[in-house]
Amino acid sequence: MSTNIQAMNSERPMQVASGWVYLPIVILLLIGAPALLIYSIAAGEAQNGPPVWGLFVPAVLLIILGVIMLFGFFTLQPNEARVCVLFGAYVGTVRDSGFHWGNPFYSNGQATTHTAEGAAVAESGARGRGTAKKTWSRNKISLRVRNFNSDRLKVNDKRGNPIEIGAVVVWRVDDTAQAMFDVDDYESYVSVQSESALRHLASQYAYDHGEDNEITLRSGVDEVSQALRVELQERLHKAGVVPRRRRGRGTRFRCACATSTATG
Repeated sequence: MSTNIQAMNSERPMQVASGWVYLPIVILLLIGAPALLIYSIAAGEAQNGPPVWGLFVPAVLLIILGVIMLFGFFTLQPNEARVCVLFGAYVGTVRDSGFHWGNPFYSNGQATTHTAEGAAVAESGARGRGTAKKTWSRNKISLRVRNFNSDRLKVNDKRGNPIEIGAVVVWRVDDTAQAMFDVDDYESYVSVQSESALRHLASQYAYDHGEDNEITLRSGVDEVSQALRVELQERLHKAGVVPRRRRGRGTRFRCACATSTATG
């Protein structure tokens, strides 16, 4: 039995036209084309006949063109990107902030639900306990640094003692194509994989009172944080997400271990 593994997507940077260049053109079409349409009808009535078809038909086509071009405008804030999809095919990613104009037929995605029920479902999905699908307006993805503060997880350490452990994961989207197409919901993916990596890591170390030169969760926070960051890099790479490094402390990953609840 053979299985086909789909190749990972890769981001392709692209440039689009400035919206300020196309704005006067669209305004001219939306104002001039209706005026031309009215003139063609008035000229026909002056001759007691039908509209001047040589002007009427182009005017109608220009009105349609102006309306279609109107949907090509979009804006991007700093640290924001738009993934451009044309009839189901990935074209590229725009990362430059500002006022832009692109192909009006680029997919716009779906707007995120802002109702109380939708927010509750989205929160449930972000924690890995729901199946809500997160969508983005106009396929926009935030490139800003984000925090994921995990709940305290009850796990067993290397010796089987029950402990509580948590972590603060600082991350950002690095490859927008992977985040959009390789996973169903990259935000939910980050939360689920972060907690899974934390559970796996806790089982590899004793909480305290280790053997000689043994790294423990309590005394070796730096080493454990580094190990967690390496494991998260491996897991989150599939979603185009990377953990952020802290300035001034090399590659240390933000991690915090809670107090042990083990009993003798």
